[in-house]
Amino acid sequence: MSSSDRRHFLSLLAVAPLAGCGFAPVYAPGGAGQVLRGQVLVAAPDTRLGFQLVSRLEERLGLPEAETYLLGYTIETSETDLAITGTNDITRINIAGTVRFTLTETATDTEVLADSVSTFTAYSTTSTAVATAAARRDAQDRLMIALADQVMSRLLASSLRWS
Repeated sequence: MSSSDRRHFLSLLAVAPLAGCGFAPVYAPGGAGQVLRGQVLVAAPDTRLGFQLVSRLEERLGLPEAETYLLGYTIETSETDLAITGTNDITRINIAGTVRFTLTETATDTEVLADSVSTFTAYSTTSTAVATAAARRDAQDRLMIALADQVMSRLLASSLRWS
């Protein structure tokens, strides 16, 4: 067996278990990603962090055409000093975040999903207050994007149970 035939055989062998497991791409026509698109109204934000979270979710879900579901959420963040020099200067700060969310079917007011996601990011402090403030804001934005992507993953993974 030549080397290219062996690779072809091994790739087919690796994909074979997926054929019987019910695996289906979420963004395929009729997949979970397409079912959710334009169907979820995300609760209006009331903070800058909420605005970043909602912006990313709407980017992934699309603006609601039919408000079949309402996605409510709460955001919690905390900061921890990570790196402290010998002179007690803080040089790196960790921001941890958690989003607790509920998805409610609007027609029946039935909660179809309640879950939470958590992650963290960090930023470096510098000698200028302006640069440190910009780094903090950027870290917060990255945190909200990561949390929104995790919320989307949970919605997509569970959507076949409730959609």
